[in-house]
Amino acid sequence: MKNGEKVMGYPLKKEDKRYTYGDYLSWPEEERWELIEGIAYDMSPSPSRIHQRISGELFYQFTDYLKNKPCEVYAAPFDVRLPKKNERDEDIETVVQPDIVVVCDKSKLDDKGCRGSPDLIIEITSQYTAQKDMKAKFLLYEKRGVKEYWIVHQADKTVMVFKMRENGEYGKPMMYSEEDKIEVNILGNLVVDLKPVFKEKEV
Repeated sequence: MKNGEKVMGYPLKKEDKRYTYGDYLSWPEEERWELIEGIAYDMSPSPSRIHQRISGELFYQFTDYLKNKPCEVYAAPFDVRLPKKNERDEDIETVVQPDIVVVCDKSKLDDKGCRGSPDLIIEITSQYTAQKDMKAKFLLYEKRGVKEYWIVHQADKTVMVFKMRENGEYGKPMMYSEEDKIEVNILGNLVVDLKPVFKEKEV
């Protein structure tokens, strides 16, 4: 397989082998990849303008609320390393760049990004990332214990929110539209207003 090759809009892996974070660090900085269980996924093309506007508004609302609070919010590109156990950084086989992450345990943060599961992850899906976001990342984040996983569908202006249950699995998603507000209970009293998230600014 050729690097960056696409079939039916879905990213293909980087050649036919398994990779680690050590390999990931050696790749050209201008290339964007994610590793999921050793498989490398090309993250091109760059996000659309609408994607970036949605991401920016969500990031603003989280940032504004979390001022002077212990949890921290980060926007892509921001590496999240997800070790299976206690392996060395260079041996980790999963490194993702979610659109937005919230981390409340500061011991997981370092100069490289985050090592360990964030408390909340948001992915803004597109035709290129839908399969990965809905399946591979869903299973990954569930397995690694991410408490809340949001999938934002930019095309139909909806948000699916998956919350971790006591059995360690995500329950059925809560569905929200552009007129709704989302209460983020794991962060206290944060309420995310989706109207400005999806509203096109007048020129």
